[in-house]
Amino acid sequence: MVPLGQIVDVLDSKRRPITKRDRTSGPYPYYGATGVLDWVSGFIFDEPLVLVGEDGAKWGAGDKSAFPISGKTWVNNHAHALRPHRDRVIAEWLVYFLNAADLSDFISGMTVPKLNQGQLREIQIPIPPLEEQKRIVAVLDQAFAALDRACAHAEANLAEAELLRMHGAGRLLSRYAGSAPKKYLGQLAEFRNGLNFSRHSSGETVKVAGVGDFKNNFWLPVDALNSATIEGQLSESDKLRAGDILTVRSNGNKELIGRVMLVGAADEAISFSGFVIRVRLIAEGIKPEFLCHYMKSKGVVAHLLAGGGGANISNLNQGILSNLPVSVPSLEDQQDFVDSMNQLNTSIEKLVKVAVSKLADLAQLRQSLLQKAFSGQLT
Repeated sequence: MVPLGQIVDVLDSKRRPITKRDRTSGPYPYYGATGVLDWVSGFIFDEPLVLVGEDGAKWGAGDKSAFPISGKTWVNNHAHALRPHRDRVIAEWLVYFLNAADLSDFISGMTVPKLNQGQLREIQIPIPPLEEQKRIVAVLDQAFAALDRACAHAEANLAEAELLRMHGAGRLLSRYAGSAPKKYLGQLAEFRNGLNFSRHSSGETVKVAGVGDFKNNFWLPVDALNSATIEGQLSESDKLRAGDILTVRSNGNKELIGRVMLVGAADEAISFSGFVIRVRLIAEGIKPEFLCHYMKSKGVVAHLLAGGGGANISNLNQGILSNLPVSVPSLEDQQDFVDSMNQLNTSIEKLVKVAVSKLADLAQLRQSLLQKAFSGQLT
């Protein structure tokens, strides 16, 4: 075991960052802490090197803290540039080891975590003979190629599951609501924007549903909600109740606008943030679960996204929601649709669970192989 600084030249003094506005487009990759950020007209290096994230990276076991580069390249100041002493260590060995190791103990800085050059040089690296390094790297290359193929297959299964969910939901909706009479959402529900508060607010502390709670949830995840201190006391009009539907009103990512989830029963007072609109049914003849599924459908989401506007931040307003056409089949058909959707989602979740479990197993196997490789157990 030797310190990394004894088996590499650290070329950090040669690095140069270029602000985005000053970059001239070209054929050479411009590298940062985690990979290629851009393509530029000039280059700094023209040799095989190993880059290790200095800041803006992850350094846990299994994270891709290090990666090889070659040819004409430009590297900014967020990645350490290392030239291995090739009579002692091969680049592939370094990359495999640094990505397998937990480098957390070498990281400093609370606000901006950083692997500074002094700590980088102290990382202990196992150095078997070069021929043994090459043998182990060849074994790992072959094993990891197989693991990558298996991961790609599992990820394809995940994507296929989501496509099945989307197409299945569309077929069910067409079957049960395709020819049903339509009403505008404004005829069926009333709307309310959520609370605005800040870290200086000094009133009641309550659980608040925010944009980060939506994800792909159908039901509001009550137990996972964060609490916030609001101005004054929470009014009855700002409390959520079972059957309310929440939708994302405002977010920097337009893809999140219009996401919806349904509020179930809760044992405590819960409110919602100013980036969220509450939809509360006021009409008879429509079930909240049906409406939530309906608002999650591809066509409705596209309608809402087309209506959201804003220069720097995307917005959905109550007027757009109010003018949303909603197909309203009979209560019996609505319940049949909800039951069918629940059965579909149960089947899809089984497929998703298998794929996610497979990916976790493959990640564990990958890390196990690396541990064996660097403890002399890989045969």
